[in-house]
Amino acid sequence: MTARPYRVVQWATGALGRAAIRGMLERPDFELAGVLVYDPAKVGLDAGELAGRPPTGITATADPADILALDADCVIYAPGPDGDPLGDSGTVCALLAAGKNVIATHGYVNPRAHGPHLAAELEDACKRGGTTIHGTGVSAGFMSDLMPLTLSRLARGINHVYVRECSDFSGHPSRRMVHQLLGFGKTEEAYLRTRRTIRGAMRTLVSESLHLVAEGLGLELDGIDIDTDHRLAPAEFEIAAGTVPRGGVAASRWTFSAMAGGRPVITIEQIHKADAARVPEWGAPGYAIRVDGRPSITLSTEEDWVSNAISAGAAHALNAVPVVCAAEPGIRTFLDLPPIFGRPSARVDSGA
Repeated sequence: MTARPYRVVQWATGALGRAAIRGMLERPDFELAGVLVYDPAKVGLDAGELAGRPPTGITATADPADILALDADCVIYAPGPDGDPLGDSGTVCALLAAGKNVIATHGYVNPRAHGPHLAAELEDACKRGGTTIHGTGVSAGFMSDLMPLTLSRLARGINHVYVRECSDFSGHPSRRMVHQLLGFGKTEEAYLRTRRTIRGAMRTLVSESLHLVAEGLGLELDGIDIDTDHRLAPAEFEIAAGTVPRGGVAASRWTFSAMAGGRPVITIEQIHKADAARVPEWGAPGYAIRVDGRPSITLSTEEDWVSNAISAGAAHALNAVPVVCAAEPGIRTFLDLPPIFGRPSARVDSGA
């Protein structure tokens, strides 16, 4: 007897959400149950049209009540990043209490990193709905937590874990992401005024990865130190999201150090560049992971280590659906779940 497909809702249809819809339509073990959108212009559109695929018969809604009323196994919760990645936890709790497992692509990688209050709310909602919440993450996520933990298996003793992520946003089309959230193009004065908000959002996300790695390594953290720096554009230049004027912020570097016993034990360095060709400092785009131990392990990649980062982020969430739906109710991090693997799709394309 063939098992019925997992009925999955796509919450938000940005670039990653649209990729997730395409992934659901390609796999026989998934059935698209519903789509929630934020843009009023998308309301009533067929999910296939939103994702560049043939019609599905599923139309987009902007009303969360429509999603709460659906018969669905899981929600891929993928709203875009904002000043408070966990600010809509009430909606997540409502989904969980309504009997829908939730896989979040932004935040919730390790909710206990934020103290007992949020974790208690989520656990209560999961108990009421008999559901599970799991955060896969995109950035931070995977390279900043799963990969260091995987590499740590090759060391019999570990002194320090270092993760470097350097991203080039010259081709990123979202003005909201590049100019408003990252602050590129702002005057230095305006950037410094808004850095506190950016700092809070980034701390929320990165601290989850730091605490997840620490928990996996059996470390109890004393706290997290943050160091920031930025660079200004020497001349005006154009990127996909608009203009970066001369003297505007063109790059930023964030260093997060998890402290234990008075010394850094895990460091995550995130470097963002409006255009890497214009800001050569701090190295080339790509990733580097070093587990300093016995023996030490180093893994580095160039920017093109994955052919489509957005598609990969969507797959990271989709491949977790069967495991999360089968998990015991409650908060379940990667440390709690069995290994998650990819699955063959019904069609093969270029990776988009």
